[in-house]
Amino acid sequence: MKFLIIIPAHNEEQSIALCLESLQKQSFQNFTCVVVNDGSTDKTKEIVENFQLQTFNFQLSNLQTSEHQPGAKVVRTFKKGLESVDWKGFDVICKYDADIVFPRDYLEKVNQVFEENPKAGLLSGLVYIRNYKQNPQIKNLKLPSANLFDFSNKNHDWVFENLSSKNHVRGPIKAYRKECFVAMDGLRPVLGWDNLDVLLAKKHGWEVVTIKNIWVKHLRPTAYKYKDQKAEKLGQYFYNIGLSLPLAMISSAKSSFKNRSAKEFLTTINSFLKQNKKRELSKEEINFIRNLRWKEFFKNFGL
Repeated sequence: MKFLIIIPAHNEEQSIALCLESLQKQSFQNFTCVVVNDGSTDKTKEIVENFQLQTFNFQLSNLQTSEHQPGAKVVRTFKKGLESVDWKGFDVICKYDADIVFPRDYLEKVNQVFEENPKAGLLSGLVYIRNYKQNPQIKNLKLPSANLFDFSNKNHDWVFENLSSKNHVRGPIKAYRKECFVAMDGLRPVLGWDNLDVLLAKKHGWEVVTIKNIWVKHLRPTAYKYKDQKAEKLGQYFYNIGLSLPLAMISSAKSSFKNRSAKEFLTTINSFLKQNKKRELSKEEINFIRNLRWKEFFKNFGL
């Protein structure tokens, strides 16, 4: 299969070379990689240009700096990368982050799953981060880069990034079968796009797969960038993925109970009720998502 890899990048000089080098060393080489430089003011552009000179399958697309919008910005940058090539000539479309280091056989295993399972529409491996609890002295990107290409993990220096279950396809390493990508009408430029795509893939009958025996290194852990606004953003997210008020209340209650914060519940619901923008979803998609969420809710109670 032929892969198209799109990497949105803004001021990624500390990690982009490591990411591209790990792709350059892949055992599977039937891919084109497009780095979309979103107005970087550091050396990102120069680093990518150096990779262009070394090999035929790396490309650079330069943009003016786009307005920062959570979720929307990265998808719009990704879409600019798609527009720069004839993406319909590829079999698999990947959205990868610039701060990921891949093991040498990563693309090979992704390709194998797509080849062996024709129903697989969206997949990834697992995302690991440095084990700060065990090694508090570690500072990301301060150690010799050679260590970053060693995935033996003998000393357990890298641990699963526990932001979601191991069944969730993570945003930094998404790979879509082209037919699935087309059926779901691509990615939606909203906060929560990386959960919305899972729901839309399922709507169109595709399987969502995580490859549990392969992992990547995330050089900058996904610490929630809007920690102080977490509940407010959560309400926006629930609205964006099409939840009704009762479903939003159930989801908000679950989150606030986990965090032991009644205030979070009130803030999230207030944020949800304030949303008035037109959703990036059709009525059919909204109905599917709501029905799916209700089924999952009742399933938890054995109903």
